[in-house]
Amino acid sequence: MSGQTSPDAGTPEPSTPPTATDKPADREFDIVVFGATGFVGRLTARHLAEFAPAGTRIALAGRTETKLAEVRRGLPAAASSWPLIVADASSPSSLDAMVARTRVVCTTVGPYLRYGEALVVAAATAGTDYVDLTGEVPFVHYSIDKAHETAQATGARIVHSCGFDSIPSDLGTYLLYRKVTDDDAGTLTDTTMVLRSMRGGVSGGTIDSMRVIAEEAKDPQTRRLLLNPQALSGDPGDTPKVNMSSEPSDIAVVRARNVDPSLTGTLAPFFMSSYNTRVVRRSNVLLDNAYGPDFHYAETMNVGGIPILSALLAGGVSVGTGAFLGAMSFGPTRRLLDRVLPKPGSGPGEKSMQKGYFVSETYTRTSTGRRYRSQMKLSGDPGYRATAVMLGESALTLALEGPELPARSGVLTPAAAMGDALVERLRVAGAAFDVRELT
Repeated sequence: MSGQTSPDAGTPEPSTPPTATDKPADREFDIVVFGATGFVGRLTARHLAEFAPAGTRIALAGRTETKLAEVRRGLPAAASSWPLIVADASSPSSLDAMVARTRVVCTTVGPYLRYGEALVVAAATAGTDYVDLTGEVPFVHYSIDKAHETAQATGARIVHSCGFDSIPSDLGTYLLYRKVTDDDAGTLTDTTMVLRSMRGGVSGGTIDSMRVIAEEAKDPQTRRLLLNPQALSGDPGDTPKVNMSSEPSDIAVVRARNVDPSLTGTLAPFFMSSYNTRVVRRSNVLLDNAYGPDFHYAETMNVGGIPILSALLAGGVSVGTGAFLGAMSFGPTRRLLDRVLPKPGSGPGEKSMQKGYFVSETYTRTSTGRRYRSQMKLSGDPGYRATAVMLGESALTLALEGPELPARSGVLTPAAAMGDALVERLRVAGAAFDVRELT
């Protein structure tokens, strides 16, 4: 999906990354990129080749050694000696062998409901940190049930959703919490992320995940899980039973001034809010409900500030989102959509990706009545290049920033697992963050 351009969409030039410090040689590798022959896998490998500190031990993994070698030949010189590992999502023994060799496994192999279950259990069992790009509520729910307690016992950090879903959402709220706490301004109450502007498209992998979710949603139990605003907030085997109205609607059209008096027009639903909101709420639980007893979270999308026009556009987005999801669950219409939607493993050209960007803003009013806004900007197509930056930096954070990380293990979120350390690495990689009180 394309968004409107913005004159302030640029981000600062990346500075030179620091040199890696000495690390325990308990594993052969610091990071293994699993799925390196896929489109986003290649982009992630390229980012690591360009930005990983000297001495970082990285390997590429996938089903076919010849294809891995071809990918390696197309990467910057720093990757020329990276080892290749043959591993297959359908072969649990190959996954066990792979995760036993690395401190962090970084996987782009989705849809994760089809291809990710064995890997997340293998990583948790081996005590290996894990990052992925999932946007699938049922998969994360499975991960909590099957891997959380094991990961806590082994010390593994299983961190889902380390791309456009859901780092802007999760870190945007986390940074508000840190600022409000530092200012002794109370706690967060109604908090809303606004996708202010973006240029780029929905990745083929995201579309493929939507196909899988549409099929899974035919099951009544899965459908109830998808509609539960606290679906990911419980302990293993425990899904909180709450009313849908306990949190803001994921498909509501919202008057912008209700989010913050500085905004105008009408805001549309953000198409990934039904996933991102669950991640942010899980972060709050993992942080011992630090965001506050009256914390509620929603996501929206800017469609312009002209009142009548933005209202029409927002209404169209709301109707269109529902129609699209319905069409994806109905065989004949889905086959028609499949002819025009991006295919998994494919992506835009280099020039198109370079022109992409996103700007997200998260607004809150605190329990003391003060207003705050956090902002994140990152260049690159959100679903591809920017996602590769966020995923790659998440893997590097887990691999290299151990002393700076919170003392948590289990099935975590980006904010709960990495917090400030990830923010700082993303800044070095070109992301711009701004957090301020509004007057």
